Amino acid sequence: MPNRLVKTPVYQQLNLLLREELRSGQFANGQQFLTERQICERFGVSRATANKALSNLVAEGMLEFKKGVGTFVRGRALQYDASALVSFTDKAIAAGKKPSTQVLRFECVRASATPPVVADYLRLREGEDVYFVERLRLADNIPVIFERRFIVARSCPGLQATDLEGSLYTIWSHKYGLAIGGADETIRAVMLRGQEVKLLQVGRAAAGFLVLSTGFLVGGEPLWWEQTWYRGDLYEFHNRLGPVQTARPATGVLRNA
Repeated sequence: MPNRLVKTPVYQQLNLLLREELRSGQFANGQQFLTERQICERFGVSRATANKALSNLVAEGMLEFKKGVGTFVRGRALQYDASALVSFTDKAIAAGKKPSTQVLRFECVRASATPPVVADYLRLREGEDVYFVERLRLADNIPVIFERRFIVARSCPGLQATDLEGSLYTIWSHKYGLAIGGADETIRAVMLRGQEVKLLQVGRAAAGFLVLSTGFLVGGEPLWWEQTWYRGDLYEFHNRLGPVQTARPATGVLRNA
């Protein structure tokens, strides 16, 4: 790798070289990264250019700034697969992190007490029960997801709060023998506010993702409806696209099976 930059724009070259340093495995997760002075000496750039490059890598989530200490390598971002249903537990483990869950709220309520949009999406019958759940999902004890979910009670009778401490997909398939067919999802970029800011431990109006989802059993019967907020600095959304197609009128939802 060259130790001097010879073409402009310099900051773009420096960003590229520093990303290669991070991806080479030379720096382990949690290890302190190069300082501004070290970058200046190694690549022959100004202090301002070095500072800008480090700031860019912090903004991209590759580095973490600790006031008065320096910049440190941040672990791999968690990935949200937009083409298939994959449990948070599996995604966290795949990223080399330890998953955990805090059950903030769990109760059984009547369909009449749910918001109209929930009753509509879940096709709730008059007088039937649904579970209302709020969970905080953590990776290496860092909160990354705040989830608010309604679950059709008749599909999983006797569901307990302890069942919610891990993967719901596992509970549904192993305990209840349910076959999950897929989900309709809408993904939005949002500013995190209020309760989400407090629970996810981010700054006011931090960037995040909001996923609105209706999950179905094989055959099309609705099982859950949820609102889930994801930290924008710790999550990446991934999808593999097919060949170019002619645009069609939008339906307002993305179907992921």
